[in-house]
Amino acid sequence: MLHNKIKLYTDGGARGNPGPAGIGGVIKNEKGGIIKEFSRFLGVATNNQAEYQALILGLEKTAEFSAKEINCYLDSELVVKQLNREYRVKDKDLAPLFVKVWNLSLKFKKIKFHHIFREDNKEADGLVNQAIDRGE
Repeated sequence: MLHNKIKLYTDGGARGNPGPAGIGGVIKNEKGGIIKEFSRFLGVATNNQAEYQALILGLEKTAEFSAKEINCYLDSELVVKQLNREYRVKDKDLAPLFVKVWNLSLKFKKIKFHHIFREDNKEADGLVNQAIDRGE
């Protein structure tokens, strides 16, 4: 099904840093209706690696809907500021993940990255915890 504008909410987390990690996300249409949810256990990762991995999987899944415009909502201020070019990526383990997100973002006509508070990202956060609980 074709959706011109999509909202992507993603989250990643690790219990311990690094530690058992999971990712989750919710893809919504422009009216806020849920199109798809996803979660996955990563194994051992850092919080920031998990945040990037969640966004990567979310962008891959969003591309399946042939969306032209996408607004990405994350509760990781660091990742959002890196993607918006306000911060440089200094961590050598995050650099290839940043590049992967950047390359995936080229599939969309318009893409924006927004920082939101954790309380505004409860659906994706819940999916992260489910993934870690399943994987541990």
